[in-house]
Amino acid sequence: MSGNTIQILIAMIIYMAAVIIIGFVFAKKANANSENYFLGGRSLGPWVTAMSAEASDMSGWLLMGLPGVAYWCGLADAFWTAFGLAVGTYFNWLIVSKRLRRYSIRANNSITLPEFFSNRFREKNKVVLTLSALFILIFFTVYASSCFVTCGKLFSTLFGMPYITMLIVGAVFVLLYTILGGFLAESASDFMQSIVMIIALSVIVIIGTVKAGGLGAVFENAKEIPGFLDFFGLATPQLSEAGEQLVENGKPLFGEAANYGTLNIFSMMAWGLGYFGMPQVLLRFMAIRKEEELKLSRRIAMIWVVISLGVAVFIGIVGRQLFPLEHLTKASAENIFITLSTSYLPPILAGFVMAGILAATISSSDSYLLIAASAFAKNIFQGVAKKNATDKQVMTVTRITLLAIALIAMVIAMDEDSVIFQIVSFAWAGFGATFGPLMLFSLFWKRTTRAGAVAGMVGGAGMVFLWKLVISNLGGAFGIYELLPAFIFSSICIVVVSLLTKAPSKEIVEDFEAAKSGNV
Repeated sequence: MSGNTIQILIAMIIYMAAVIIIGFVFAKKANANSENYFLGGRSLGPWVTAMSAEASDMSGWLLMGLPGVAYWCGLADAFWTAFGLAVGTYFNWLIVSKRLRRYSIRANNSITLPEFFSNRFREKNKVVLTLSALFILIFFTVYASSCFVTCGKLFSTLFGMPYITMLIVGAVFVLLYTILGGFLAESASDFMQSIVMIIALSVIVIIGTVKAGGLGAVFENAKEIPGFLDFFGLATPQLSEAGEQLVENGKPLFGEAANYGTLNIFSMMAWGLGYFGMPQVLLRFMAIRKEEELKLSRRIAMIWVVISLGVAVFIGIVGRQLFPLEHLTKASAENIFITLSTSYLPPILAGFVMAGILAATISSSDSYLLIAASAFAKNIFQGVAKKNATDKQVMTVTRITLLAIALIAMVIAMDEDSVIFQIVSFAWAGFGATFGPLMLFSLFWKRTTRAGAVAGMVGGAGMVFLWKLVISNLGGAFGIYELLPAFIFSSICIVVVSLLTKAPSKEIVEDFEAAKSGNV
């Protein structure tokens, strides 16, 4: 291992030690009871609420996946995805956060998302509870695998070690940390990690732009690639049969720009719909200490999101000029952030910037693992299988579940050629379509029934799989992002089935009106 690599490793070890210390600091309080472990006792301040929500949401996708998309095919896909996410973030904080904070308290002080949906409809046979918990287990296991892919790619690229070995090392670290500290430690470390992420992005984009000769040089280079800087066009790398971009006279080859029409734009902007169903974000709304502080949290979150997304996209564009031949496959393109960091920064600083990727990965994977484990332990084990389970038993089952989910996620992540952006997009669509429409209708339409809720979840999740695996293969208009048609279909299911079934009881309507008025 070279001297430079050792310096990078030392910097990352310092960072990881800081994360572990946070876990120890919050371990005692977090393990006091299941409410503290899963929701932090509703004690988060506005800054931690905002920054931890966004850090847990963005993951390594922000530093690797999104720059990789911009590097590979230009501005359009990356920009419209980022734009949709920014709009979705704003409206989620604006219209969902306050109502959910109130309603989760009114609904028997719910501390998990499945518990909220179940209590919202005052169900006795726990169908909504069980279904929502199972869907969380499925999609968060896929989501966690994307984080492990990030760890594997990061460590193997930096240290020249086998991908599988580095994948296991990263997964074990995240697992131990999550088991130790629970939601409070997760939120506190996510706050720190959100700061590391935005600093890392900003440092790299500034240095990269300077090395490229300034903004003018970056844009002039990008204009030479057909469709690369177009909002309504897409660059098309020419590929060999093996999937590698062809090179001629020392330059990567591109074909004519592909058309990027209205359907493509709506497809990418549909990413914003996913926010209404993201458990890791919605839980922060439930966990803030005061409803009045959500306005400040919204402003903080929006500033962070806009800056981070914009910089991440531009890093991909800068990287295409500085390292045009470095990444000749779509999977490799996601390493452009690492390449820029290790090429232009002193090793010790590069290590701390690399910690930004690790920060993004940890801040998401700990959320995914914890929420998925709580879905099983709190909602299925205690809520259905063993209703008299003690807090200690719930915590034990949680830790066993964390291990099982991590192992399955590691198996999914074993493929070194996995593309982070694609894994995240599928899991994002799953959550967005399964829970997004149900969350909106539960909060804002009192006629929503339990049967409608079940139909919406099953219809949304089913359509994600059907569209992704079958319908999208038809191409053309059917090639749109699966979240959009699945979200629409789920909404239709909720409305139709709710209208065809018996109206909610008086008690359910009273709960709805209380949450609406704030009299909880």
